[in-house]
Amino acid sequence: MTYQELIGRIIALQDEGLELFNAGKSVLGKNILVAHVGDYSGVQILIQGGIHAREYISSLLMIEQARNLFLNDLVHNGGIYFIFLTNPDGAEIVLDGIDSVNCDITRQYLTLANAGSTDFSQYKANINLVDLNTNFNADWGGGSQNVFCPATEDFVGFYPESEREVQSLINFTLKTKPLLTISYHSKGNVIYYGFENQTAEDIERDQAIGESLSELTGYPLIFTENSTGGYKDWCINSLKIPAYTIEVGDNSLQHPIGEENLPEIYERNKDVPLLALEKAKEYAKSIDFTSSLMQNMKYENNSISNAKSHTARINRFNKGRNSYWCGDSKR
Repeated sequence: MTYQELIGRIIALQDEGLELFNAGKSVLGKNILVAHVGDYSGVQILIQGGIHAREYISSLLMIEQARNLFLNDLVHNGGIYFIFLTNPDGAEIVLDGIDSVNCDITRQYLTLANAGSTDFSQYKANINLVDLNTNFNADWGGGSQNVFCPATEDFVGFYPESEREVQSLINFTLKTKPLLTISYHSKGNVIYYGFENQTAEDIERDQAIGESLSELTGYPLIFTENSTGGYKDWCINSLKIPAYTIEVGDNSLQHPIGEENLPEIYERNKDVPLLALEKAKEYAKSIDFTSSLMQNMKYENNSISNAKSHTARINRFNKGRNSYWCGDSKR
């Protein structure tokens, strides 16, 4: 699979009738593509994947999830945002190789960090050699595997939220105000929940929802330890909402996990978005929307982001669709 083939599959969802727009831009100006399924009124949840370059199997999974939910009209009285590929620059390097990078100096810099090898199949970072899932301001730099020098994985960045992709994901999350998020990664067939400094009540809430996801997928549920700075961690720490990391694919598989493994992964995860939305609706009944947290988020229970504004964004995306690849250096 090439990078353009992966992006083409995401864009093809719009031809099937899904609403498709941008959550923001990568460092190199690539669109971070989003689809929305369901209603814009009511409870919303957000699912994101592809934040690690080599883990594009999560993007392929989410494409199938969104397609299934939309074509079978399964989402009502609420909605689901799918951010398919949070790290498009990194995914292009994995899929198309280091020669896909136009700048000679950047290619040399990346190759040096990759121990001189031109094999980037195991690459996790973005174009700046930052591991995006360690760059969020949630005990930034406190993870047991964090490194503090540019690297193909685990580099936290020079300061929290330094990366354009992270800023885009944060801004989109604050704009859409989901009540639950899921981050798809690979591998391990496991679900992580919780974060340090959570209240006992919130841990109990998150564990109960996580146990439902665990029962559905067959993946064990594990409390997060010695890992910080991730999107899940930021959602829990800053927004106080349930958030989960789901690692798909058996540990015996090699990175990057091939598309031949997608049918088994999809079968175990196809109903996760719908179950997560239903659990978020149940959780919403207990929320005090007059609380200071909800007031600061300016949450509107009836309509988080009205359909008119989304339609305008979609129309802008459609208008520029023929020149889409101009944002990707015309590759």
